[in-house]
Amino acid sequence: MKEHTWPPVTPRLTVDAVIRLSGGIVLIKRKNPPHGWALPGGFVDVGETVETAVRREAEEETGLVIEDIWLIGVYSDPARDSRFHTVSVAFGASADGVPHGADDAKEAVVFKDDDLPAPIAFDHRQIIEDFLKKERKLKL
Repeated sequence: MKEHTWPPVTPRLTVDAVIRLSGGIVLIKRKNPPHGWALPGGFVDVGETVETAVRREAEEETGLVIEDIWLIGVYSDPARDSRFHTVSVAFGASADGVPHGADDAKEAVVFKDDDLPAPIAFDHRQIIEDFLKKERKLKL
């Protein structure tokens, strides 16, 4: 059994956004390691709700103001981020406009659902698959 410490050492809390735009999904090309394509997202600041954090991160990295956010799921596999243990609260959202890379993103691009790049960082491909399944159910 693990020994507990005080204050407790816990996973870092993050958010990710699957943004539906012009019939596709917005991905960013990361400036910082691990490099590659990823969903817009990042760390939740102290004193910030996850809903506020996902709106902030999406706007900082893509320039888009997201709307109609809804919960896709919570992703907590300790191996999801090779740097350290993170837990992500992933949201679906919609937006209008043209994305552009900013902050931690070199670029932001809209990809068609059936033409996503490979590889996609972290467990973001799984998050996208879960988003697509839930989106189909919501439209029924």
